[in-house]
Amino acid sequence: MRQLWIGGRFAAGSGGDPIEVVDPATEEVVDHAPRASASDVDRAVAAARAAFPGWKKTSAWARADLIAAAAGRLREAREDLAVTLTRETGRTLRKNRGYVDWSSTCLEYYAGLARERRGRVIPSAEDGQLNLVLKEPLGVVGCLVPWNYPLLLLVWKVAPALAAGNTVVIKPASQTPLATLDLHRVFDHLPAGVVNIVAGSGAEIGEALVRHPDVPCIAFTGSTETGRALMRLGADRIKKLHLELGGSDAFIVCADADLDAAARACAWTAFLNAGQVCTSAERIYVERAVHDRFVERLVEVTRRLVIGPGMQEATEVTPLIARRERERIEARVAGAKQQGASIAAGGRRPPHLAKGWFYEPTVLVGVKQEHALLKEEIFGPLAPVIPFEGFDEALRMANDSPYGLGATLFSNDPRRVRRYYEEIEAGNVWVNDPLVDNPAGPFGGMKMSGLGRELGEEGLEEFQQTKHVHWDLDARPKPWWFPWSS
Repeated sequence: MRQLWIGGRFAAGSGGDPIEVVDPATEEVVDHAPRASASDVDRAVAAARAAFPGWKKTSAWARADLIAAAAGRLREAREDLAVTLTRETGRTLRKNRGYVDWSSTCLEYYAGLARERRGRVIPSAEDGQLNLVLKEPLGVVGCLVPWNYPLLLLVWKVAPALAAGNTVVIKPASQTPLATLDLHRVFDHLPAGVVNIVAGSGAEIGEALVRHPDVPCIAFTGSTETGRALMRLGADRIKKLHLELGGSDAFIVCADADLDAAARACAWTAFLNAGQVCTSAERIYVERAVHDRFVERLVEVTRRLVIGPGMQEATEVTPLIARRERERIEARVAGAKQQGASIAAGGRRPPHLAKGWFYEPTVLVGVKQEHALLKEEIFGPLAPVIPFEGFDEALRMANDSPYGLGATLFSNDPRRVRRYYEEIEAGNVWVNDPLVDNPAGPFGGMKMSGLGRELGEEGLEEFQQTKHVHWDLDARPKPWWFPWSS
């Protein structure tokens, strides 16, 4: 069984019985993970705090070299980590290999930023003065990682945090702790205590990390409801919170779009990882003139998708993470049908798969803007299609949501495209090519989709604090100093 990683050493969890990790494709226990307690969190934070002064003083060049070395180590572990990720998340082995590579690229990107982002010199009021704006680390960063992308979303936090000079304590989701615990092999060349990993279930471990007085910053990806709870927990100490929360992304298809490309892209955004993506297309708005033709194409693409375990090469749609998640999706479909929606494709458990928490990718039509299905994050393989008359209506409906994480437009009209990216209330905006991330492009949401940004220079700044330095090199008396008579 794996162990916790605290202060550069393995440690047994003191929180009781180990955590069972279940393969969503087979419903079988694939391994166990240690269960940490609040005292284990205290030890991890103490190790991170002790390591912080030395890591902060490490030169930017040396720190960058160590982070770049971690990227290389991650690539060397690619196959082992990809297999582990497939077994604990259910996602395809093919995609997990790609996510390991993407995570390595992210580490390399922030290694580069570490070498060149210390601050800036600003103009001074008089000769003989120097004014600096310095960017400094915060201290210990608590990283709370979700189950849907446990490696990728971890690196999006850890890479900039380390590049900025912080130390970290990582807490993976209880459903997917294995690959995260394996990352000791990626970071064990760093000074002891710079990276620490604890695993646990329930709220105890996460709350212990968020409440800890020696953790000034929390980076979290997860539900909006949990984000609210973290804000309350961190309020007493005015902690810096970096929150990437829920979404209900709009996908707009205009009559001038390439409908074949739009249908394939829509299926991709709605059904990738069984729809368990914070930027999944969950509200598909199609111009009425092409609505029926688009639905026909989307249904055709959806019915061709191969559903199965992630270890099978041909698989395109994988299972939901747990039985309760599938039951939740079934309830959402039933509720939509009660409100007048109908199923154009899918809508059931695949009959050829007796084991695993699979649900067919499902296209729903007859959905209306006021339906309950569109008011909350779906987080499952459902694609509700809603017609619109004009672009004004499309934008109004797309923005009619408490969330603002991402949005996609398919159109070849440059006037519409510009109006869309100017008026859409979302932090991530795609045109004719959805769900493309860029390590240099900031990722994050508006409204109730979160606070702060990951990736890009903005992602580094989330883990820095700003200091202004005013230095008078001559130190001569100034006429505005007391006493006035002198």
